[in-house]
Amino acid sequence: MQNKLQKFMQMLIQYHSDLVFNPWADYDSGYDISDLAPHIRAANLERYLVLRLKAKYLFLAEALGYQGGHFSGMAMTSERILLGKHPQIKPEVVLGQWEYQRTSNPLAQGLSAKVREEGFNEPTATVMWGELARHQLSPRQAILWNIFPFHPYKKSGLLTNRTPTTEELDEGVLYTKFLLQLIPGLQIISIGQKSQLTLKRYGIECQAVRHPSMGGASEFRVALQRLFPE
Repeated sequence: MQNKLQKFMQMLIQYHSDLVFNPWADYDSGYDISDLAPHIRAANLERYLVLRLKAKYLFLAEALGYQGGHFSGMAMTSERILLGKHPQIKPEVVLGQWEYQRTSNPLAQGLSAKVREEGFNEPTATVMWGELARHQLSPRQAILWNIFPFHPYKKSGLLTNRTPTTEELDEGVLYTKFLLQLIPGLQIISIGQKSQLTLKRYGIECQAVRHPSMGGASEFRVALQRLFPE
């Protein structure tokens, strides 16, 4: 199992493409705190997966965002959670006892005072982790992931989010398939149409819910309530 996990990490680290930031391999001198940032993020992800090798559920969204996995190294998980600055979510639910470190540069240009002090925060991460707690799903029984596991951004700058292309989504399926082999028996819950339709093209069964972004948080919560009734 450990060898398979190491292979998976190497697959992720080796990926490079234009207008895509690989948080486990790429270093940006402007926004990263040091050249150790990708190593910190890779260690975060490996620890995250090690704690979830017996997980039951795979929540599969679209792609990493600059407010979330870009700096934390984990899907739908913000740096502010890891730094213990989130008012509702404790870092221990993510990685247990761990050396939590910031990877964004608080001195980078254009950051708000809040981000400088507490790190980046992603609304989707807040909703997702909040719902796991509300439905009493053990954090180690659920893996948060993306059909395209990297951060696609726009030409205008790194602190933007771009919808993955069809080709990128097709590339992402390879990582999802490997993850399903690494942890057999995962029940997939796709978050949003992109992941749902991509899985469907490849004949991978899943349950589908609305993505909580863009005003979809209420519908997302209702859909999860149907899947996990009290």
